[in-house]
Amino acid sequence: MSLSRREFLVVSGAVGTGLALSSLGIDLGPAKAYADDVRVNKLKSAKQSTTICPYCAVGCGIICSADKAGTIINTEGDPDHPINEVSLCAKGAALFQISSNNPDRLKKVLYRAPGSDKWEEKSWDWALTEIAKRVKKTRDANFIEKNSKGQEVNRVEAIAHVGSAALDNEECWALQAMMRALGLVWIEHQARI
Repeated sequence: MSLSRREFLVVSGAVGTGLALSSLGIDLGPAKAYADDVRVNKLKSAKQSTTICPYCAVGCGIICSADKAGTIINTEGDPDHPINEVSLCAKGAALFQISSNNPDRLKKVLYRAPGSDKWEEKSWDWALTEIAKRVKKTRDANFIEKNSKGQEVNRVEAIAHVGSAALDNEECWALQAMMRALGLVWIEHQARI
């Protein structure tokens, strides 16, 4: 049997490629259809509802799929939404991770005391009371009634507030009213930053 140099290179290249692919574990048998996947079958019977991504001010549309028990089993971009037209950023695409059925989601307050290297579990009542005490203590210690010219200013410059772009106008109004009632002047909003 006589082979030209070109034929030898073609045959040896094909044999080498076949050996390389077979050693990678690539199965050349019939492929399983993705439609048979259990997750896809679960989505067929799921109830879908639309929502807005809670992360930034863009307002991308998301479709949430929930099973009969109301547990979220999937989130994906809404193709009918005029803003994102199915595409989502990395945070929006990972929205499923904040659902209550995620076993890695934190559901308790963790507190680390000043100077400590350990986290302690605390109750929500303790955390909210502690936050309120610290805000009041800081406000009382740093409240300015009059400026250097003697003008009445009634303000606190030791506390700042950053709002969330995921809030609607009514929530923003209530939050602004509360911050201004405390005397805060350093008030910012995430949508502007």
